[in-house]
Amino acid sequence: MRTARSLPGTLVVLAVLLAGACSDGPVPTPSPAADGQVVEPAPDVPTVRANATSLIDDLPSPWGLAALPDGRLLSTSRDEGTVSLLDPGTAGVTAITGEGADELASGTDHGGEGGLLGVAVAPTFAEDGTVVVYRTGEAGNEVLRGRLDVDEARLGALTTMLEGIPKASNHNGGQVSFGPDGFLYVATGDATTSGAAQDPGSLAGKILRVGLDGEAAPGNPDGSRVWSLGHRNVQGLGWDASGRMFASEFGQSTLDELNVIVPGGNYGWPHREGTLGEAAAADGTAFVDPVATWPTSDASPSGLAVAADAVYVAGLRGERLWRVPFADGAVGEGEASPVPDGGASPAAFGAPQALLTGEWGRLRAVVVAPESAGDTEGGTSLLVLTNETDGRGSPVPGDDHLLRVDLTTG
Repeated sequence: MRTARSLPGTLVVLAVLLAGACSDGPVPTPSPAADGQVVEPAPDVPTVRANATSLIDDLPSPWGLAALPDGRLLSTSRDEGTVSLLDPGTAGVTAITGEGADELASGTDHGGEGGLLGVAVAPTFAEDGTVVVYRTGEAGNEVLRGRLDVDEARLGALTTMLEGIPKASNHNGGQVSFGPDGFLYVATGDATTSGAAQDPGSLAGKILRVGLDGEAAPGNPDGSRVWSLGHRNVQGLGWDASGRMFASEFGQSTLDELNVIVPGGNYGWPHREGTLGEAAAADGTAFVDPVATWPTSDASPSGLAVAADAVYVAGLRGERLWRVPFADGAVGEGEASPVPDGGASPAAFGAPQALLTGEWGRLRAVVVAPESAGDTEGGTSLLVLTNETDGRGSPVPGDDHLLRVDLTTG
């Protein structure tokens, strides 16, 4: 019911069944285990109901979304090269100004899928105001940091942390996120040169782990910036309370992926897409298979958020929010997953469930609402960016939106 998109503020209620019993598309493909046997998702995991309403309208080409300690949000505009301060409580939108904002507007290359992409708030923000952005510059993709005075909505001078990330019209990656270890994780795309994803000397097609100086973080495999390789185009990063890391990744034409990321893991691109293709690298190292896959028409996954009950993945082409539930239920902070394999195979998850299918169009980013963070008992609320104004959608008046999505078991 796409008419909901033209009625900002109208509550949209969607009762969704398990993906295997709904009409939202094919059942996501199970992944083979290490021995080549197919591992089915865990059965009988509760589903949820999603109630969505628009909090803020008319956002131009939004891309990145990050929560501030006070409950407000930072959002980037890919095509305008601007950062905005969003207040879900008042529906207020404040443009970030200052020297750093001027540099982003003037120095960002907006060709194709490039532009001003991810934004992250440092865990030390309350003390030093540090924020990080990923953008496409003249010579390549790069990661910058600066100090944000949130009271004045001013971004100070920017420092380049990481440069020389290959760029192209497509597959620029672009997500940045601070992990529970305090280090910055950077998702890059293969920049349409698929072989670069397997080249440990290239920053393309990787997840990087660095300090604020842009250098390799302590404990990285081989002492390099590369945390994992063999990625086509990762745009979503997140962690559960036990420290398990997730990434959402665009497939080429067959299968999109949700992966559990392990240090040094090789995720197969371009030799493997989803669960199809070669099983190992030329040196015999087994590729790491995803924990969930979707046909590319059903997902095209961008941002993700990890709540107490599930991973939530925003779908662009699929125009839906995918929920990949934990088979063991909610995991409290610091608790290890009770699943024997440590939560790294499809057996650790229930069947993916589609939410908001077609209701709000293309979905770009999702974060857990600040008041829901760490909640293992009550209902979860999410904040979601739509993305109809990115040149591939069909915008209507009011696009794009910041949605609030309230979830209840149903």
